[in-house]
This record gives sequence, structure tokens and C-alpha cells, in this order.
Amino acid sequence: MRLVLFALVLPLVAVTAVALIALWPDSDVTGPQGYERPERVTGEIVSVQACSPGLESVVGPGPTGRCSAATVTLDEAPADSTTFSAGDEVEAPAPLGSGAPRVAVGDDVVLFHAADNLEAVQWSIVDFDRSTPMYLMVLVFALAVIVLSRWRGVASLLSLALSLALVIWFVLPNLLAGQSPLIVAIVAASAVMIVTLYLGHGIRAVTSVALLGTLLSLTLAGVLGALFSGAARFTGFSNESVSFLSALQGDLDYEGLILAGLIIGALGVLDDVTVTQAAAVWELRAADPKASRRRVYAGAMRIGRSHVTAAVNTLVLAYASSMLPILLLLSLTSSDFTSAFLSDGIGQEVLRALVGGLGIIAAVPITTVIAVLVAGGPPEVDAEPAHADQS
Repeated sequence: MRLVLFALVLPLVAVTAVALIALWPDSDVTGPQGYERPERVTGEIVSVQACSPGLESVVGPGPTGRCSAATVTLDEAPADSTTFSAGDEVEAPAPLGSGAPRVAVGDDVVLFHAADNLEAVQWSIVDFDRSTPMYLMVLVFALAVIVLSRWRGVASLLSLALSLALVIWFVLPNLLAGQSPLIVAIVAASAVMIVTLYLGHGIRAVTSVALLGTLLSLTLAGVLGALFSGAARFTGFSNESVSFLSALQGDLDYEGLILAGLIIGALGVLDDVTVTQAAAVWELRAADPKASRRRVYAGAMRIGRSHVTAAVNTLVLAYASSMLPILLLLSLTSSDFTSAFLSDGIGQEVLRALVGGLGIIAAVPITTVIAVLVAGGPPEVDAEPAHADQS
């Protein structure tokens, strides 16, 4: 069985490597023709005051009847200008409009520099600079993982970094270049599976079992997602980001993007279930080397059922939490719950949660069967009575 496992996994790794090389983008992501990306610069606000006459003549008095501006000390020089350097003070109008950030002295902010604009309005404050707290949180997370899991935690962090790099430098450029979202998602998911599982858990039979279980469960989830996404005729245009994206690049396969997101999202929960289930079989086999395959399967399934209950609940709550703004909006604008449930925006997230849940449910028996076969068992006791399966 281990030779069979090797014969199944090796071609998968080889095909994934060839597909990655063949589809690897030739260049980085570039903006659409005619679109100039603004230069992003950070700085600290040193004062907030009324606009200078030159700035007020362009910006106007604003909804409050007066024009407010902030003086910002630049942390760095913009790459598109030779006029400014780090430490210079520049004037930028205070953000206006609903939801705009309220700035004060001492705030670290992000500015956009548009060198082609009039001198008075070259700078604009677009957001707060969150780099310090966010990088600190990343550091705390990494230290916590390493303290708990030690060298295995280091491998886990490395696999996470490689997975994110794959999404940024492989998935996004290919999608923007017009490649099939489904093919790109399948290749990326396969590569993420291989990198994450083998780096995080080592090159072992139990890891290969989890890899096969994840692949088969993900295939089932992808097929179900494609069938029901097509039948429900989701467009994806209920998302504000998609609408803005279509204005910049309208030749993308937006229905395919829904399916690609579904596959990549389902992978994030499936590998957890399959690794746990494969490890459970190995532990049960080690605890009782004389147990039959049927008995080990029954014990692992009891563990799997408990895990599925928790994992499905976690998955649904995670999707629900990400949909809170949409749910609030639809609560105000929809006539009843059914209308909101069947809308394009909510329906997509419901489909992702349900398909991901079905993938989790399928992953438990699929991975358990493969693990029991590979882990082996004493053939003379494989004919134990069926009461061993009772729970």
C-alpha cells in the first residue's frame, strides 16, 4: 500500500511542478493602460490648520464651510519626484466625506502623491499608517507559533509564507492576464497542498495520506461548487470591489473568479481535517497494534465526527462574520430573509460555506479509508465482528 501511495503522490507532485513552470507569469502585475498608480508615502501630522489660500482656491470651503489642512512631515521621499525628500513638510487637505479618517497632531498617515497635479493639490491623506501595530501583531503570532511548536512551527510559518507568495506572484498575475481562473486555482491549490503539508508535517506516509485525502475532497468540493454556481447563475457583481475591478479591467472571467475563490477557500479548512484524521489513524494503530482495520476505522471515524461538527460550525461562523456589513445592508433594504438569502452577494457566501462544509464531511471518511489501508493491520484479526464499530 505504501508503494501504491508513492505511485499516486509522485505524479501529482510532478504534474503540479510542470504546471507551475508552464503557467508562471512573465512579468509583475501592471495597471491598466492609461491608469497611473499614485505614489504611496507615509508621514506624521505635525499640525492641523486652515488651508493656505492656494489650496483653498482649488479644494473649496468643504461641507463645513471652511477648508482644513494638515501639515505632514514625510518619512520618505516619493519615487516620482526629485523635489521632495525625507523630513520635508507638505500640506494636504484633511479628508472629507462619510467614513473619512479624522486626523490629529501626532497621527501617522498614508499620503498619495500625484506629481502631475497642481502644486497646491499634489498631496492627499488617504488612510492611517498601520504598519507598526500590524507588524507587531505578525511578530507576536510568529513567536507564539514557534514557542508552541518549535521547529515544526518554523516550518509551518515558512509554508504559510510560501503559500501567500504563491497567491501574490502566481495566482493574481495569471488571473489579470486572462488565464482560466479554474485552472489557475487548481494548480495553486495543489502547490499549496504539497508545500504546506510536507513542510509542516514532514515527508512521511501519514502526510501523503492527508495530501490524497485533501485532493479528493477538494475535487468533490470543486465539482459541487461548479454545478451549483452555474445553476444559481451568480455574477459576482454585488461586490463593490468587483464592480470597481470591472471598470479597470472588464475582460476577466468573473464567474470563474467565484469558483477559484471557492476552491482556494475550501483548501484552507480541508487540510486541517485531513491531517488530523490521518494522524488519528496512526495514533490508534500505535496504541493497539493488534487492532483490526475495521476497529481502527471505527475509532478514527468517532474522532472525525466530533471534528466535523466543530469545523463546520467554525467555517459557517467565519463566513457569517465576514458578511456582517452586507447582512446589515440587506436587513435594511430587503423585504424578508428569503430575499436576502437568495441575493447574489449573500448567496455566493452561503454557497462557499455549504460547499466547504460538504468537503469537510467527505474528507473524514475518504482520508480515514486511505489511512487505514496504508497504516496496515494484522490480517488474521481483520475479520473481527461488526460490534467493534458500535459507539
